[in-house]
Amino acid sequence: MATLVGDLAMPYDATRLQNWQISQAAEANMPTPREWQERLGLEPDEVIPLGRLCKLDFLKIIERLKDRPDGKYIEVTAITPTPLGEGKSTTSLGLIEGLGKRRQSVGGCLRQPSGGPTMNIKGTAAGSGNALLIPMTEFSMGLTGDINDLMNAHNLAMVALTARMQHERNYDDAHLERLTKMHRLDIDPTRVEMGWVIDFCAQALRNIIIGMGTKQDGYMIQSKFGIAASSELMAILSIVRDLADLRKRLAEITVAYDKKGDPVTTGHLEVAGAMCAWMRNSINPTLCCTAEYQPCMVHAGPFANIAVGQSSIIGDRLGLKMFDYHVTESGFAADIGFEKFWNVKCRYSGLRPNASVLTTTIRALKMHGGGPSVALGQSLPAEYSKENLKLVENGTANLLHHIGIIRKSGINPVVCINQFQTDTQDEIAIVRKAAEQAGARCALSQHWAKGGEGALELADAVMDACKDEINFRYLYPLEMKLRDRVELIAKDVYGADGVAWTPEAEVKCEAFESDSRFRDYATMMVKTHLSLSHDPSLKGVPKGWVLPIRDVLVYSGAKFLCPVAGTISLMPGTSSNPGFRRVDVDVKSGNVSGLF
Repeated sequence: MATLVGDLAMPYDATRLQNWQISQAAEANMPTPREWQERLGLEPDEVIPLGRLCKLDFLKIIERLKDRPDGKYIEVTAITPTPLGEGKSTTSLGLIEGLGKRRQSVGGCLRQPSGGPTMNIKGTAAGSGNALLIPMTEFSMGLTGDINDLMNAHNLAMVALTARMQHERNYDDAHLERLTKMHRLDIDPTRVEMGWVIDFCAQALRNIIIGMGTKQDGYMIQSKFGIAASSELMAILSIVRDLADLRKRLAEITVAYDKKGDPVTTGHLEVAGAMCAWMRNSINPTLCCTAEYQPCMVHAGPFANIAVGQSSIIGDRLGLKMFDYHVTESGFAADIGFEKFWNVKCRYSGLRPNASVLTTTIRALKMHGGGPSVALGQSLPAEYSKENLKLVENGTANLLHHIGIIRKSGINPVVCINQFQTDTQDEIAIVRKAAEQAGARCALSQHWAKGGEGALELADAVMDACKDEINFRYLYPLEMKLRDRVELIAKDVYGADGVAWTPEAEVKCEAFESDSRFRDYATMMVKTHLSLSHDPSLKGVPKGWVLPIRDVLVYSGAKFLCPVAGTISLMPGTSSNPGFRRVDVDVKSGNVSGLF
């Protein structure tokens, strides 16, 4: 297993320094690729240097370590968050630092952030304070090029599609066969499913017209852009087991339908091989580290509402071979993120978790207990910075519901109270009592302020939880029909009374259930992360409601069927006060400032 990095510097003053400043200070002693190779016990050809970062050659490492027993597998999730987020990434990194302080062989894998949120109002997903991923600038701005390669591969599929449509319009069958050696696909221009992607929040590109001009300027159709993280290619990258699996799935992506209603895939367009060539290096995770220099891989960044919302199966397979403890994170709260980790990611990977950490904040519990509205870009109401025991106590119902969700998998979670400076001892005591009365372990963690030293209680609770015998079980068998799966998730996970299908969605669902091709597709629920229900305004544990399903989306390469509850946009918008206004470069040093 991996060797330890050694004793670490004292924590930085997180109350005074911004995250990018902490990162720049910590980067001065960040291990080089050569040092990582030695410290992690890797062979020279298993580390691919890329400046001061490096990728890990997945195929070589996994082959060499294939007979090594897996380490302990730890998943981090959360209660229903405020729009500000409750610190899952910060908790994941703090836990890694805490286990490092306990002299354990530990590492992790997190998702790569999109440039859209980073340059908007959400910021990067690098953690915060002394529980921070470094180097933050590279992590936040492209890293080692995986998203760029994915965008090129995705947009190449659209190039292939639109060019094919143009040539089929311009030439008769004989001419088409003679010039291009292609048969006619007869693509229906009203049923083009795929769009283009860019890694920014660009609402002006949600609905566009392309191909205007002469016949030589393309095929004029209505088209669209999504953000890169929403691409099916990103979903595929997160779930593949190796390069062969990636190549196969890329060829099965449905880009459009022909005029008979049959799917037109990237394989039909003969573009999947070139797409895989663009993405050949993206199967290798990038190695970063915490501000205390424990290793943490970064790999894949799929949406958590329409895709699996996890870092990659490849990253987890690698970490479990390299470390005694491997930490990963699920996007959004346990009703979405953990449910998909449990019933999709673990089923695809064959891996079984040893522990789950349920991130909780006093702030979120106050919101669920009846506190005033919380919104991005607006000042936090005073109720969230002053003691209010009644709001906290009322809000624990949401915590208890999420404990129940995790327990359905056979895991008893560790509740982590991610402490903020304004939290009082009496508020903390209420949360600890509620969690422990429910039979869960509970740990207070001060990783933001104190790094690993502040996460020792959490690390100890997680190590203790990893000794438990886990009777891991899925919520449903693959043989269960799609509508029955959705009903079960709605009732047992979200707490709904039932499901209401629109006629259009039900017709689609009946077709999928009667077609054997879709029987092994994963069920990927699409709903808001801001409530257990489909309505983001309903906080706490809503009662007496029905989950509305208005559509079912198909991702044939990833093999996802996505029942949609509510409205979903694959292209977020940029706000009136975006983060890019505060990002700049010191022209003498080249250091980037203003990232958050």
